[in-house]
Amino acid sequence: MDYPIISADSHITEPANCYIDYIDPKWRDKAPQLREVEGKGAFFFIDGMSRPIAMGLIAAAGRPPEDLRMTGTSFAELHRGGWDPNARMADQDRDGVAAEVIYPSVGMMLCNHKDFDYKKACFDAYNRWLTEFCSAHPARLLGCGQTAMRSPEEGISDLESIHALGLRGVMMPGNPAVEDYDSVVYDRFWEKAIELGLPLSFHILTTRESSPVRGPRMNGFLTIIRGCQDIIGTLILGGVFERHPELKVVCVEADAGWVPHYMYRMDHAYKRHRYWLKAGQELSMLPSEYFSRNVYTTFQDDWSAFRSVDQMNWRRLLWANDFPHSDSTWPWSQEMLAEHTAKLRAEQKRAILCDSVAELYRIDLATLG
Repeated sequence: MDYPIISADSHITEPANCYIDYIDPKWRDKAPQLREVEGKGAFFFIDGMSRPIAMGLIAAAGRPPEDLRMTGTSFAELHRGGWDPNARMADQDRDGVAAEVIYPSVGMMLCNHKDFDYKKACFDAYNRWLTEFCSAHPARLLGCGQTAMRSPEEGISDLESIHALGLRGVMMPGNPAVEDYDSVVYDRFWEKAIELGLPLSFHILTTRESSPVRGPRMNGFLTIIRGCQDIIGTLILGGVFERHPELKVVCVEADAGWVPHYMYRMDHAYKRHRYWLKAGQELSMLPSEYFSRNVYTTFQDDWSAFRSVDQMNWRRLLWANDFPHSDSTWPWSQEMLAEHTAKLRAEQKRAILCDSVAELYRIDLATLG
């Protein structure tokens, strides 16, 4: 292959010092703490959250399905590349990946914390730690900072700080403190993201669940993409992309095979029902056209996405390996891609594996060899 493969969604594993050493001193006593629980493995204990975060699945890439478990894994057993940038290079090489867009792990769960002041302190600490992690290999580790979104005004300040740190994008919490994301109070925030060239990401598991999962626990695995879908619908039907046509939003780890049907469903609702189900404002295009223009989706081994690329804007499809999480395709990504991309045209394959993510995050391919 004559171009580098880039993962549009990979993760770090927050080490013990991530928060406690980098947080504002006045929050240090309440900073998230990593502890080993005898007989149960490693957990992050979060002030204000009823249950600690088990680390077993956060770095379980490559393990056979029968060995996956939430508890019983010590931190020393996790992939070192989750927090050691030099070890991460070997992990990338083993999987045939030249660079990764980096998201948090524990930080995803922190998005659901109800105390926005606490989130702000934790996310600022994480951004400082992440900057150091990525600085070891800046061409291959492309970090996304976090913002708590306590207010649109503070969000703008966070964008400026994240940009100044050299991070490449921003992971948004699913629930802001002020109104919702389709409100015009966020217009200046969207414009600042455009001005700074920062893509804004909404990752699965970063929106608070409104109701408990029904049925077996596995049913929850099917519901986790809906938070992202709800946000995308809010942005499109609420006129955010109408008002800000250059805004770039990434729907992360929610797969992509559903996109053609979702676009149809929005268009059907708009054409047939918009006179009694009012959209947020008058739209000059069909909802599907905003999706095709403004929304990127990342996915790993979603074969339905690979098979339906011609039913959506394939230049907005971004492949990812999700390392080191339990859903990762590492270390067999190349074998999987050889099978799943076999019927794609050469330009489609290159766009999904390399060019589109490079353009979105301003990655200089020449630096990747």
